[in-house]
Amino acid sequence: MNKKSALLIAPVLALAALSMSGGAAMAADGDTTTYEANLGAINGSNATGSVWITLTGDQATVTENVSGLAATFDGAPYPHVQHIHIEGAGVCPGPSADTNGDGVISTTEGGPSYGKIGTTLSTSGDTSDKAALDLAVGGMGASYKYERTFTMNAATVTALKAGTGVVVVHGLDPATLSAAGQAAKSDLVPTLPLAATSPALCGTLALSQMAAMPGGAPGTGVTTQAAPANASTSPEVAWFAGGGALVLAAGAALAMNRKKTLAAK
Repeated sequence: MNKKSALLIAPVLALAALSMSGGAAMAADGDTTTYEANLGAINGSNATGSVWITLTGDQATVTENVSGLAATFDGAPYPHVQHIHIEGAGVCPGPSADTNGDGVISTTEGGPSYGKIGTTLSTSGDTSDKAALDLAVGGMGASYKYERTFTMNAATVTALKAGTGVVVVHGLDPATLSAAGQAAKSDLVPTLPLAATSPALCGTLALSQMAAMPGGAPGTGVTTQAAPANASTSPEVAWFAGGGALVLAAGAALAMNRKKTLAAK
């Protein structure tokens, strides 16, 4: 390679390095993070669900899809109160959590596993623990999609970053419980049956491995595309590699054209 070609390529290589290092810095220092959880059935609810939380500073956008929950309560759509629990072990309770042996893991029995209520995923109004048992702002019916943007309190943000935030959706079909469970009253609201406030779905929130929420983050139009079978599974790595390759290819083409021009003179 002659000296002139080397001088032409060097700035392009520097630009490529700057582009990749700058992108890496933005990825590391950016203040938007997405957490996700698969919600698994508890207490034989046979329900399923998933939840994503996009957090920018203390602004949280929560998107949740659930199905298979108890459908009606006293002839009306079943109100499923739901929360992000914090300051526990950061896990969902197993069968051994049923300490009184009635066949139902109550909310308090599950407490050591998932902790106390940090945020209420209410459909409107208050999102603090004070709204925890407000049935009017719970998810309604057997299946629903929940989406809301709100200011998240510092304790819940800390739990998400520590990997100990747990989403719990409450409300069981009494007919699916044991005789003892059907006869029992709620450990939180004694005027309600145990089924009404006991957990039906649970999932621990972890850093999302997806570049965007399914269907794209609200208002961004961002979608994800499947990578080739032999490509990296990390969207960030794929992006940086692709961006760097484009810059390097452009530099090589510039150098080649310059070389042809010099040769023609």
